Amino acid sequence: MEELNLEELRKDFKTSFFAGEIDRLNKEKESLVEMMQDPEMKDMAEADIKNIDEQLQFMVDKIKDIIKEEEVQDQYPNEIVLEIRAGVGGDEAALFAANLANMYKIFCAEKGFRVDTLDVSENGIGGYKEAVYEVRGFEVYRYFAYEIGTHRIQRIPETEKSGRVHTSTATVAVLPIRKKVKFQIDPADLEMEFSRAGGKGGQNVNKVETAVRLIHKPTGLDVRCTSERSQLKNREKALSVLQAKVGELYEREAAKKFSGEKKLQIGTGDRSEKIRTYNVLQDRITDHRLKESWHGIGLMLGQGQITKMMDRIVEYFENGGEASVDEDGE
Repeated sequence: MEELNLEELRKDFKTSFFAGEIDRLNKEKESLVEMMQDPEMKDMAEADIKNIDEQLQFMVDKIKDIIKEEEVQDQYPNEIVLEIRAGVGGDEAALFAANLANMYKIFCAEKGFRVDTLDVSENGIGGYKEAVYEVRGFEVYRYFAYEIGTHRIQRIPETEKSGRVHTSTATVAVLPIRKKVKFQIDPADLEMEFSRAGGKGGQNVNKVETAVRLIHKPTGLDVRCTSERSQLKNREKALSVLQAKVGELYEREAAKKFSGEKKLQIGTGDRSEKIRTYNVLQDRITDHRLKESWHGIGLMLGQGQITKMMDRIVEYFENGGEASVDEDGE
């Protein structure tokens, strides 16, 4: 029978019951082995031991199933943090960032994913300098893992009188929130700031310092959360996101030691990688990694009808495609 680390399994809520049962059954088995020394009890003890061995195997199989399920969830977590930031292009870039945020939110609604706004920084014309969301749903990371990078739009802004085409960018980052945290933040490394959360949300949001900003001093990484009406809840959410950010940073630095190896399918995950162009004049969206295009940009970018594109991208990478970003963007 396969050896299991029962001490670790007792700490996991999902496996603690089965680990306890294995302990109990092993103790019963030890007693039965002693009974076998008595010739009159040997046959009965052997039958009981056989029954216990069957129960033990059942417990081990259940634990293995749980571990396998957790491994799948670790690969494709059901919770992510989605960050969208305006890039090059001023107000037009901020408007594009807002377009992307709206596109993703509609897609999430169709998929049944729950989207909670953690923090949004707007400009004066409805654009987003930065927008951060918590997204939850079955295998949500499976779909969003390939959205990491720079998205580019080519269109004529409404304020452009000469009809000149502008090129603007926005960057997308995706942080998986895994159940098993590999890196723990030392509370001594945290700096905390409180402020009033602006915007809509009632009197409490604007009058009480519920917004929380956490800074990880060793790395300089920070997270601001304004989504909850409670300072405590905002702090908990901010810590969860910061944990993911710091963990990702250290994993990326560790991966650099093996830089001679082939890149992961999703590339380095660097926001500098230009992955997609949204060309309004030509009514198409082109993914430069697949070198494939989809038409109907109004329905896709404007109304969030991107399921077909997202499914194709996931299929491409899961079937062994390589993320070769097209340098000229076409």
